[in-house]
Amino acid sequence: MPLVLFTDGRDADWEAAARALPGDALVVVRARDAQKRAALADSLMGIVPLLIAGDADLAVRVRAAGLHLPEARMGEAMDWRARRPHWIITAAAHSLSAVLRARHVDAVFLSPVFATASHPGAPPLSPPRAAFIAAAARVPVYALGGVTARSAARLAPSFSGIAAISSLLKPG
Repeated sequence: MPLVLFTDGRDADWEAAARALPGDALVVVRARDAQKRAALADSLMGIVPLLIAGDADLAVRVRAAGLHLPEARMGEAMDWRARRPHWIITAAAHSLSAVLRARHVDAVFLSPVFATASHPGAPPLSPPRAAFIAAAARVPVYALGGVTARSAARLAPSFSGIAAISSLLKPG
């Protein structure tokens, strides 16, 4: 099952995590702070293909493989597809309605499937509900949120892959 590492802006050894990924993996460079996001992208260039979260200018500058859009900006995908037809374009989704709205993207990341420390107050979708949503999708769906090696075994085959943050970082 394809694997995607999401960064989250924390100080961590993202380079080691990226180097440990299988050959078909991607990294979504995501950090709220623009300088931190740019530094992360610069440090990860050439290790694995990168998708830059919400920052098309940075994606162009680092020659990223594409762009990852937050759910609220999913509607921009058609414009980016026209401008950059070679890009991989993905979006975040947190509900069935969001997944069903996904158009002009190569995949969506559905979250949180499980309880996750990165969004402590967010109620998880649960594996059965997330599987139902993934099965209804018109595009590939990746499970995100609380995904570990153990929890991934509970995912239905309706998912095209998994994405994770903490479980792919080496313990400090």
